[in-house]
Parts: sequence; C-alpha cells; structure tokens
Amino acid sequence: MLGSVADAEDVVQDAFLRWLGTDRGAVQEPAAFLRRTVTRLCLDQIKSAKNRRETYIGPWLPDPLVEEEEADDVTLPLMLALERLSPLERAAFLLHDVFGVGFEEVAKTIDRDPAAARQLAARARTHVRDARPRYKLEKQQGVEIANAFFAASRSGDMGALGALLAADVGMWSDGGGKRPAAMEPVLGHAVVLKLHRSLAVLFGKYGSTLVHTGTINGLPGFVTREADGELQTTALEIEDGKIVGIYVMRNPDKLRHMH
Repeated sequence: MLGSVADAEDVVQDAFLRWLGTDRGAVQEPAAFLRRTVTRLCLDQIKSAKNRRETYIGPWLPDPLVEEEEADDVTLPLMLALERLSPLERAAFLLHDVFGVGFEEVAKTIDRDPAAARQLAARARTHVRDARPRYKLEKQQGVEIANAFFAASRSGDMGALGALLAADVGMWSDGGGKRPAAMEPVLGHAVVLKLHRSLAVLFGKYGSTLVHTGTINGLPGFVTREADGELQTTALEIEDGKIVGIYVMRNPDKLRHMH
C-alpha cells in the first residue's frame, strides 16, 4: 500500500495501539477489524505521502525489501503501477486480487458499497495488467542473470553487459537528492550501455563490493556496498531471458532498515 518500510511500521504500530484500546470481547471478527483498521490508516498515510512525492528529487522507487525466498507476484513494477492508482483503487485491488478478500468485506473496509468496490478493483486491474508478471522466472536463472550483470557492469565488459539487456531496457535510479543518481529514467539499449560504460570507470577506480544476491521486491537483484561506504540495491526486471528494467536504490533513508 505504501512503498515505505518506515510508514508501514508506523501504521502497524498505530493499528496495534488501537487494538489494545478496543473492547476485544465485542469484536466478532478480529482479522476483519485489523484489516479494516490498517487499510484506513494506510489511506490516511497515502494522502500525506502524496505531498512528499510531489517535491521528491529524481525518480521515486519503493523501499527495497530483500528476501531469501521468492516473493508473490507483488513485484517492483507492480508496486510502481499501484502508485498511479487512486488510493481507493489501490486498496480494493490489493485486498481482493492479491489477498483474496471478498467484495462484501472490501466494501466495508473502504466504506463503499460492494458494487463500487468491484468497480474500483476492475478499474485498477485494467491499469496494472501490463505490470503483472507474464510468466514465472526460475529463481536460479534470475540469480545467474543478476550475478552476470554485476560482474559485467563492475568489470567494464560492455560486450557481456550489452548481451544481457533488451533493446527497450530502462533504468531508474533513486537517490532522493541524498546521493548522486540520474534525475530522469535512462531509456534504450544504447543509452543504458553508455551510462554503464561511464560507471564502470568509477567502479574500477573506487570499487563496488557485492554483499548479497537474492530477491529484491520480487525481482532478482543484488546488494552492494559502494565507494562512499553506503549500501545500494539493484533489482532487475527480466523478460524472455533479457533485462528490461534496472531499478537502483541509492537513497540512504530508504536503505536504513537494511543495516
């Protein structure tokens, strides 16, 4: 719902405090009560987050979550697609399509009638359809491509790197104004390769250490420690064995939970 670890933790804590202050004996369905409470707190949080996003420096990416096992189909591209929905569309879609909550309960949660909840979810589904994974990527293949991307990008092997990238590859870097990062998305095979040719010179001079390879927000990727001593995550969206999306998180505020 929020794309922010800190905001999500605040919402869970607030919901827990409300649960402690509730006459729990009068709550017939605790799960429904908690789901409703958390969702409504998230909707309030989204309103305040919208103002922060409007003044955000450079591309905004959700906080990276590094997982040992493959996650469900809520991948980083889908999270970005959810950002373009209205808050109610996002809530209806996540509750019904991702968590399997019936529309009667969704309607009560977002304070709408079932027909409106169904329409909100359908509208959201149309907008995010292209962001859903088209086929399941085998974990081992994802890890191999992530390792190959790290090796080629850090060693300056542009031939190997170019072979990994799709023709319409795009790259998004989130520095949040705190660390150097591209201010706009970098789009196209030649442009992405040109950028990495320049970055490889810096990696060769100052170093970049691989910390972990795994799943980042549902995508294959890796964690590195860069020359400034800060962590960085790189998540790779892969289709038909080629990298179509590169998502780099450099904002230290969004990496704090990983230390």
